Amino acid sequence: MSKKVLGGVAAASLVLSLAACGDGGAAAEDTVTVVMWGGGAQKAHVDSYITPWAEEAGVAIREDSPTDYAKIAAQVDSGKVSWGLVEVEPNYAKSACDDGLLEKLPQRVLDAAEKADIDPGQMNDCAIPILQYTFSIAYNTETFADAHPTTWAEFFDTERFPGKRGFWKYVTGGVFEAALLADGVAPEDLYPLDLDRAFRKLDSIKDDIVWYDTGDQQVQLVSSGEAPLVQAWNGRISQAAAAGEPVANDYGQNLVSYDQIVVPKGYANADLAFDWMVWFLENPQAQADDVVASGYGPASPQAVELVPADIRDDIAGSPAVDDKSAAVIDYDYWAENYDEVTQRFNTWITE
Repeated sequence: MSKKVLGGVAAASLVLSLAACGDGGAAAEDTVTVVMWGGGAQKAHVDSYITPWAEEAGVAIREDSPTDYAKIAAQVDSGKVSWGLVEVEPNYAKSACDDGLLEKLPQRVLDAAEKADIDPGQMNDCAIPILQYTFSIAYNTETFADAHPTTWAEFFDTERFPGKRGFWKYVTGGVFEAALLADGVAPEDLYPLDLDRAFRKLDSIKDDIVWYDTGDQQVQLVSSGEAPLVQAWNGRISQAAAAGEPVANDYGQNLVSYDQIVVPKGYANADLAFDWMVWFLENPQAQADDVVASGYGPASPQAVELVPADIRDDIAGSPAVDDKSAAVIDYDYWAENYDEVTQRFNTWITE
C-alpha cells in the first residue's frame, strides 16, 4: 500500500475533463476534487469508481495527492476548503469527525450503506469505507519452501524460523496486536491493548526487526530475503507474487483493516461528493473492478461475489480470508490512544 504520508507537499492537481456532452469542461459548481494516497492505487480507484460516476453525472474530477491531515485542518480553519472526497485512515476519521473537521453523512448515504450491507463498525458519522485489506504473514517462498509461520507465535519464533522480521513503522499497523496474539492473548481480549505486555514481546525479537515505511519497501524486504518474514499489506504481496516474485501471504490470524472516505467541513460541493458516495455504495460491480485493478478488498460484501474466482480467495472481505482473521483493527481505540502510543513507540525504537 502506497500510504501513509501525513505531511509534505501534495502533488499538483490533475484535471480530468469529464463533463457530459463533450463541452470540454464543467463549471466550478460541477467539479469534485478527489484526494487519495497517490500512486498506482489512486489511479486504480479513480478509474474504477470515480470516473464512471463523473461521466454519468457530467462532473469534472480534479485529483490531488497525497492525503495530508494538516492540510485538511488548515483548509477548514481558513474557510477555504478545496478538497472534496478524501481517503483517510479510520482513527483520523473518528477524531476529525468528533472535532468538527468533517461533514456529517446525510441520510441518503446512510440508507445506501445499509442496503449495501456495509459493516456498521467500518463507518462513523462522517465516513464510509472504500476498501479493505489485511495485515498478513508474508514470507519468502524460497527461504521457507518447506514450512512457514501460520500464526503470530510462529512469526515470533526466531529459532524455528530464523531471519529478520519486517514490521510497518507505524503504531496502527498491527505490530502491537500481532505481538499480543503471539504472546497468547485471545483475539476477543486484544482491546484495550496491554502495551506493557506487547512491548515485552517485541523486546524478545527487537534485534531481528527491520522497519519499513512504504509498500515498496515491504515487498523488497521479503522478496530479496533481507527480511524473509514480514507483517504485510496483503494486496502488495499478492501483486508481487503475480509479478513472479518469490513471496506469498499466509492468512492465519490476519488482522483486518480498511480505509474510509470523508468530506472536509465546508466543502462547497459536498452534495455532489455525497452523490458519489451513494453511487459507489449502489455499484458493487465498480467496487469489484477496483479489486481487480488495485488488489484491495471491496467495501461491500455484495461486491465479493462479483470478483473473478481466481483472485477472490486472496482479498479481504472474502470468506477464505475473513474466516482466518483474528480481529479487525479497533480504530476507536487508536483514535483515543494514537498520540500517546506513538510517543512511547518512537522512544522504544531508539533505546
